[in-house]
Amino acid sequence: MSGHVYKSIEITGSSTVDTTDAIRVAIAKASETIRNVDWFEVVSTRGYVTENVTYFQVTLKIGFRLE
Repeated sequence: MSGHVYKSIEITGSSTVDTTDAIRVAIAKASETIRNVDWFEVVSTRGYVTENVTYFQVTLKIGFRLE
């Protein structure tokens, strides 16, 4: 029986919409260059407020299966 081995990295996505969108943006971008992305874990959430726009930032740990 064989098991899987994963590598994890930390990335941060941002959005002006909400935190869920920031997560989706981060995973979509990472998936462009990283194969076998299988899971994510939210490490931190923060926001940045200017006069008219609020930015949401979510730092994720993503795991991808090694081939």
